[in-house]
Amino acid sequence: MIENPETSVLYNAQCPVCQVEVDHYARYVGEAGLPIRFDDLNTDALHRWGIDADTAARSLYVQRDGVIVSGVPAFLLLWSQMPRYRLLARFVGLPGIRQVASVAYDHVFAPVLYRRHRGRQARNQRIG
Repeated sequence: MIENPETSVLYNAQCPVCQVEVDHYARYVGEAGLPIRFDDLNTDALHRWGIDADTAARSLYVQRDGVIVSGVPAFLLLWSQMPRYRLLARFVGLPGIRQVASVAYDHVFAPVLYRRHRGRQARNQRIG
């Protein structure tokens, strides 16, 4: 685990959807001067996380105070660290909404993005 006072985000930069979203967050974080680091799982930064690449490609991971969370809890933790997104974090974190968001992310969105990632990997292996 990472022992660091900053918030760290592990994401898949080879996923077009993930890349657009994280680029948006990274721009905001840079402009606001927030202590949030973004690590692409496809780089040597992955070794800091203690998570293998396949597992990391299945979800967004966020670390703070030595604790790593994934999925909707990761988004909630990330959003809560960014003033512009704190209201969103509070709303999505409400009972009922959090459960629905978690089911949608864990059983629909993340699996679809992961399957697309695996498809890109398979195509790249055939080509290269």
